Amino acid sequence: MKASDLFVKALEAEGVQYVFGIPGEENLDLLESLRNSSIRLVLTRHEQAAGFMAATYGRLTGRAGVALSTLGPGATNFVTSAAYAQLGGMPMLMLTGQKPVKASKQGHFQIVDVVDMMKPLTKYTRQIVSADNIPARVREAFRRAEEERPGATHLELPEDIARDDTDAIVIPASYHRRPIADDKAVQRAAEAIVSAKRPLLMVGAGANRKTCAKMLREFVDQTGIPFFTTQMGKGVIDECHPLWLGNAALSDGDFVHRAIGEADCIINCGHDVIEKPPFFMRRGVRTVIHVNFSGAEVDTVYFPQIEVIGDIANSIWQLKQTVSAQSHWDFSWFDKVRGHLLAHLAVGADDERFPIHPVRLVAEVREAMPADGMLCLDNGMYKLWFARYYRSREPNTILLDNALATMGAGLPSAIAAKIVHPQRKVVAVAGDGGFMMNSQEIETAVRLGLDLVVLLLRDDAYGMIKWKQAHMEFPNFGMDMGNPDFVEYAKSYGAHGHRPASCAEFARLFRHALDTPGVHLIDVPIDYSDNDRVLNREIRELSAAL
Repeated sequence: MKASDLFVKALEAEGVQYVFGIPGEENLDLLESLRNSSIRLVLTRHEQAAGFMAATYGRLTGRAGVALSTLGPGATNFVTSAAYAQLGGMPMLMLTGQKPVKASKQGHFQIVDVVDMMKPLTKYTRQIVSADNIPARVREAFRRAEEERPGATHLELPEDIARDDTDAIVIPASYHRRPIADDKAVQRAAEAIVSAKRPLLMVGAGANRKTCAKMLREFVDQTGIPFFTTQMGKGVIDECHPLWLGNAALSDGDFVHRAIGEADCIINCGHDVIEKPPFFMRRGVRTVIHVNFSGAEVDTVYFPQIEVIGDIANSIWQLKQTVSAQSHWDFSWFDKVRGHLLAHLAVGADDERFPIHPVRLVAEVREAMPADGMLCLDNGMYKLWFARYYRSREPNTILLDNALATMGAGLPSAIAAKIVHPQRKVVAVAGDGGFMMNSQEIETAVRLGLDLVVLLLRDDAYGMIKWKQAHMEFPNFGMDMGNPDFVEYAKSYGAHGHRPASCAEFARLFRHALDTPGVHLIDVPIDYSDNDRVLNREIRELSAAL
């Protein structure tokens, strides 16, 4: 069998349905093998976008998404998306080509040591030097990518190896199950929760990766313990639940941090130090219980006293068998914090100013989106407003990145989300800065015939850094920019372009775009003048006054 055919059969054996990317001359044999397979090639306009799509596919399915590029410049374009998957805990396999390794007539033309380049960005990276090794290399790459903590892997298939013949056969995936937490660790954690006066549950990204929602909801309902989420833990438990205490969108000073400060036991489900910390540990202040698939990485901001290591859902199930509501628990302070938080979240939801205020924008989007509708956020100022104000109803319905926090991922992620969930409403939310980093993928979405909405929030600047610059009392410098006519830009790709002139018109246009086939871009001017007043001063002052 031809090696490239074997490689594709190995991908099929892993359940691969899509390969995202841009092939080059070094992977033409692999491309021909893909053409004759059950796998669909999703041709993109940039390798970075292909990597974002593959990572998001992995994030939503738990199975490694696959991205393809040629050697050299194509492979180097994977660097940001590799880091995105690695830090974000998203299973992904990158496939890159290479010049012939046994004999080449092109010297060092386009050759970069891609394997060495990928080492600090992946869990596993190898060059395939023998066709006979393909089954083992592919199986190991998928195993590493998908096991906890998930991340990026990479295989390089040289041009001459892809053309070789081999008698090797595909290695099927082995049966495996996730490890179960130690009984003594569960018992120690249960004792700490029961003996606490004000226990508090924190839900992080790891709980969004696996099917933990049902068990966590049952735990909260049975015990009555309030909960809050990290940015990447949003939606694991419905944020309209009466025990929700908010999202740690800001680093400190929010109402939720007043709750954290008064908790004497925090049950951390699925958070690790790669995501921006929602609180800072101090010795002797409280007990922190680490419930996760793997042990805690000790850091100056995080050193839990109790670790429950194993499948999160099973660990919570075990705790649920032991922990029940306690008469000595006192959640009166948490109730007070919740009341003030909910009152503050409503402020600005009916603001009529235009360009639109962020709170009004979030309110209109939440009102129009169904419970299972998916928002895919790029990285920018709006991410903080959505993380804090948008109340997620189901797991993985708001995809944001609080690990690498890269710009340019919003639109590619939305494309992948729509491919995985074609029946759901999917919306990309991007600033003008992040959107233009991968705006060419509008053509990909149109070519694929997707029904997709792009909310382009335009402030003609790099708004988040401008906010930080102002907060540090530096003069405005180097942040403002010009933009194309986004409506005409969208139309040039075959998409629909819209530009509202009022809040009411935005609400109408957004609902129209959600319900009308095709790719729709809505150019929404946004007013960020309240960034400093609300996020830096008002919230801190109000929460401190409790």
